[in-house]
Amino acid sequence: MPDSTHHSEPSPDPTADQWIDVAAVDAVPEAGAIEVVVKGEVIALFRCDGQLFALDGLCAHQGGPVAQGTLGKTDGGNPCVTCPWHGWQYELETGIQTINRQPLQRVFPVRQQGDRIEVQLV
Repeated sequence: MPDSTHHSEPSPDPTADQWIDVAAVDAVPEAGAIEVVVKGEVIALFRCDGQLFALDGLCAHQGGPVAQGTLGKTDGGNPCVTCPWHGWQYELETGIQTINRQPLQRVFPVRQQGDRIEVQLV
């Protein structure tokens, strides 16, 4: 008797690569940040040197509010944020923790579309 079981790959999440409108461009000041909640994800949006960045808004250490952190530069000149609770520091572009060099903070694709900011939850 032939096997009538149908095996199929799970269908990819059709929303995985969707860009989601999260804020007005002017809501994020130069050298500043805001926090937004998108589909249950707390995201910290930063503007540094005219460039936008989006990181997990809860610090990987103990859940501190990353968007309330201090912006600066690493020794290598990369933009970074220092969490206000315990001083953990992350590169904005990669989420790499600057001391142990591990990618501990999740980053999200971010872009400007007209006067709006959009992110992807990938």
